[in-house]
Amino acid sequence: MTAEGETHPIAQRRLKLAELKRRGCEPYPHKFEYSHTITEIRRLFGETGGDELDRQAIPVRVCGRITSLRPHGKAGFMDLSDGAQRLQVYVRLDIVGAEAFELFQLFDLGDIAGAEGTLFRTRTGELTVKAARLAILAKSLLPPPEKWHGLTDVEIRFRRRYVDLMVNRQVREVFVRRSRIIKEIRNFLDERGYLEVETPVLQTMAGGALARPFRTHHNALDIDLYLRIALELYLKRLIVGGIPRVYELSRIFRNEGISAQHNPEFTMLEFYQAYSDYRDLMALTEEMITRVAEAVTGSRTVSYQDHEIDFGRWQRYSMKEAIARFWPAGVPPLAEEDYRSLDRLRSAARALGLEPQDGDGRGKIVGAIFEAVAEPHLIQPTFIYDYPTELSPLSKTKPGDPDTVERFELYIAGMEIANAYSELNDPDEQRARFEEQLRERARGHEEAHGMDEDYLRALAYGMPPTAGEGIGIDRLTMVLTGSRSIREVILFPLLRPEQPGD
Repeated sequence: MTAEGETHPIAQRRLKLAELKRRGCEPYPHKFEYSHTITEIRRLFGETGGDELDRQAIPVRVCGRITSLRPHGKAGFMDLSDGAQRLQVYVRLDIVGAEAFELFQLFDLGDIAGAEGTLFRTRTGELTVKAARLAILAKSLLPPPEKWHGLTDVEIRFRRRYVDLMVNRQVREVFVRRSRIIKEIRNFLDERGYLEVETPVLQTMAGGALARPFRTHHNALDIDLYLRIALELYLKRLIVGGIPRVYELSRIFRNEGISAQHNPEFTMLEFYQAYSDYRDLMALTEEMITRVAEAVTGSRTVSYQDHEIDFGRWQRYSMKEAIARFWPAGVPPLAEEDYRSLDRLRSAARALGLEPQDGDGRGKIVGAIFEAVAEPHLIQPTFIYDYPTELSPLSKTKPGDPDTVERFELYIAGMEIANAYSELNDPDEQRARFEEQLRERARGHEEAHGMDEDYLRALAYGMPPTAGEGIGIDRLTMVLTGSRSIREVILFPLLRPEQPGD
């Protein structure tokens, strides 16, 4: 009981549940035969005038969650929602009868209910069902938060996404748009002859990227396995096998930090195209993402936080050009010869407030300088290309420049969205790169790549010149939905377990 002697709201709902059962009314029936969804009624009859509705006497059977209850003596209104649209239902004692009206009085916000009747418009012009019969379809034992005015606690929103979707309509729109993004990408690649495939999630070696994996154990085989950190090495095996254009849209798992841009599991598109190089994929990526943005948002211009992202303004810089373009005033700039000196690169990094590790080579330091100097400024869609070889153990080197590989990353709104290479297909050079990664691992670099003998065997059979790319679906969705955090575009992001009393 409350201080005023009233029953607690949850207890009230339990009492109503008991009353429904006492009356012989099943509070959780098996099925409800509906004639239309609420969205269909809005689409079909949203513009139909009241006189025409009265003349046609259109019969409907609808169902949804109760989002509003407004009793008025011997009559009342309730709003039902199908998640996308809402529809008003008018309930009057002398139409539905005493038994159904008593059922109406046992309804609570959040209950799932059904109504049968005809469509009409109220005096205010609201499209409404004039109920002849009512049904309870699921009794809600927990009240909705804040009386449907919106769930604002971020932690609760992500932890209880089912409630978030109930009360925050814009959240549903984010995931509708996410689904559309994936559909448009699939259509784009399918039209160009790519084959969609599925590759293993559990792998004996976590390869294809430099990242820390999750480890698990297979009991029957008594072996340790890893959740995949990339799709790359299996997809390139398929290129070897004679599938010239291949892609996969799947979950990736990396045992790393959590931030506004990072979640331990995320969705990646990876695609590979034989007889191509990284510049071919730059052109394809620009075409694909521009098309997706237009299809999903209706425009080439998208608002993201305080910026207008224009997918008609694509930019391209080499990594060195981007560093020079955005180099901060007051700090001596890097000259070309400085890139060949480890000591000078270390001095430049320290001048920027960075602290290189003892084992960091020139490539890793250049990458860190780029991230500090240029990355925050890459708001418009921008390709950064030609990366240090040290950062890209699976990429082809540029002709005549063994320190640089044919690789690009796409940045939008200051975030890395895509990563692509001209794929290394020389098995001997690939072995040498893996061996260098093993030396990195021996020096304490936990994310260094392991030696994958089966992949080397595949390359030894011959892989044609190939370009490959990965696109982060979650970050692309952030941009195209205006979402500030990656957790806003993942239905069930990873969170710490709730503690007792939460």
